[in-house]
Order: sequence, then C-alpha cells, then structure tokens
Amino acid sequence: MASIEQIKEFLEGAKTEFKRVVFPNKQQTVAASIGVISFTIFIAIYFGILDFLFSRLIGKILAF
Repeated sequence: MASIEQIKEFLEGAKTEFKRVVFPNKQQTVAASIGVISFTIFIAIYFGILDFLFSRLIGKILAF
C-alpha cells in the first residue's frame, strides 16, 4: 500500500505536469473538429460503397 509520502509526491508531480499542458485555442479546436468530421464522412462513404459492391457481387455469386 502506498504511503502518505508517495501519494504526496505523486500529486506534486501531477500538478507540475499539469502546468506544462498547452490547451488548443478555439481556432485550432474548430480546425481539428472539421478535419475529424470530414475524415469520418469520407470513411463512411468509402465503406458504404464497398458494402454496396460486395453485396452486389455476393448476390450475383449466390444467384446461380
């Protein structure tokens, strides 16, 4: 079990590391969000097309 000193040392280290964190500004957040949403839409369309093509292919194979 951790001693009080170890817990105190951990919390002090966490506080020091938290001071180093740099949060993005609004412009960076919006740009990153647009990038993620665009990529997600692209991947959804890509997999939708693949699903459609494979469904048609399997349908033709099983239609014998």
